[in-house]
Amino acid sequence: MAGGDACGPALKILDDILAAKRADLPRLRALARQAAPRPRAPRRAFDALRRDAGQPLRLIAEIKRRSPSAGPLSMVLSAGDRARAYAEAGATMVSVLADTPFFAGGWEDVREAAEALCDAAVGVLAKEFVVDPVQVDLAEATGADLVLVIARILPDDGLLRALVDRSRAAGIEALVEVASEPELERALAAGARIVGVNARDLDTLVVDVGRAHALSRGVPDGVVSLHLSGLRSDNDVRTVARGRSDGALVGEILMREDDPRPLLRSYTLAANG
Repeated sequence: MAGGDACGPALKILDDILAAKRADLPRLRALARQAAPRPRAPRRAFDALRRDAGQPLRLIAEIKRRSPSAGPLSMVLSAGDRARAYAEAGATMVSVLADTPFFAGGWEDVREAAEALCDAAVGVLAKEFVVDPVQVDLAEATGADLVLVIARILPDDGLLRALVDRSRAAGIEALVEVASEPELERALAAGARIVGVNARDLDTLVVDVGRAHALSRGVPDGVVSLHLSGLRSDNDVRTVARGRSDGALVGEILMREDDPRPLLRSYTLAANG
């Protein structure tokens, strides 16, 4: 398939997601004003995800009921039950999709996961297409310790920095997602302390793990580097564990399992490299 044909549908999906997100901002602002108190004190995401030499790769396990590319995924476990299962199997953090129209998630899922992990050291990542500071406020209010901020969808450097600053002021952290050297430079200039290198190009949805490994080597010491997307086997986890990354997100492959614990335990063992 030619490049234009391959990226056209992907670009349309991303455009549709962002248009829907902007149209939903009035509802999100009302939701933030009415939000219940945060269900638990913030966990220190930076400290939890940073690894020293010889330590295992930190694993972030995702709760995602569907995606535009993968279609429907497992619905057997609630967000809370799946969060507990991930914690039992060795996850350092649980990622929760907060988008409803395209991923069948929601801010209530973020809160449910945080409540389920109230007595655990495991952190919560709110995974969302953030285009406005109110989404950072919702991430904090629903119990997240980390909120995804995608550099690709935020061409305004001032807004990117404002979102990083807003997160830190709220007592949580921004995970700034990048997929190219210019995006990495922008993330660092914005003050990001946690950077996620996405192996999947949001414009084409093509996964290039080699490109992600090369880009992660440019993340400076003192900044947490996370590998996002493309992990499907123990071997993939071992490969990432031997590189620069402090941690890695494992998503769709776990969401195909009604009981994800056996598979995640095998990845936890592989995370030692």
